[in-house]
Amino acid sequence: MNHNLISVIIPVFNHYQDLSRALESVFAQSIGKENLEVIVVDDGSFEEEKERFKKDFLPRFPNVKFIEDWHHGAPAARNRGFTQSRGEFVIFWDADLSAKKQMLQTLLNALKSHSEASYAYSSFYFGWKKFASQEFDAEELKKKNYIHTSALIRRVDFSGFDESLEKFQDWDLWLTMLQKGKMGFFTRESLFTIKPKRGGISSWLPSFIYRFKWLPLPALKKYFYWKEIVQKKHDIFKPLNN
Repeated sequence: MNHNLISVIIPVFNHYQDLSRALESVFAQSIGKENLEVIVVDDGSFEEEKERFKKDFLPRFPNVKFIEDWHHGAPAARNRGFTQSRGEFVIFWDADLSAKKQMLQTLLNALKSHSEASYAYSSFYFGWKKFASQEFDAEELKKKNYIHTSALIRRVDFSGFDESLEKFQDWDLWLTMLQKGKMGFFTRESLFTIKPKRGGISSWLPSFIYRFKWLPLPALKKYFYWKEIVQKKHDIFKPLNN
């Protein structure tokens, strides 16, 4: 483990144009390049798109550690990146994420000031829509996930992603850490933006849609199926409004 080093782990499945923007956002962080370790894990992208990135874009980012793997999904890619990282702190930074320049410094300051916290998180935007988070509350976390995957985590407290889950991997991570007595700290700011895209890691339906569980929408069925899987896993299964 390298003290005061932040490992930024980025899983990518195609969408390499977004990745180049994400890398620019990482290296523009005010915290300084000497405090960053950046690891990109390719999750079985199309060969032509991957080779184009390696030829045209990767030379612009010589400090990036590039790992190629078969397509196992984002949780496996994140875990693979973690095994190759060295930082005292780690953040899983999606390829469609652009951050304010002070994001990492703000989250790091929060952890330095709050030794009781295992991770620091913020609100964010998904396109134009703001996803406002809240102060850490263990009981509320059992009811719903209000913490995005891209939180800054102390390496020693990270418990790994469940690679069997297709959705709610972040909620499952925070609940697993909670069972071990690990808590988070909310920084109150909106520090990053996720770019909506089809066929990528990020997807979203308007909140009112989730009131109609019976609607024959594949995305809705998938949402409730995996939500119940996580609830049962953590023994918090009960009827909820959302």
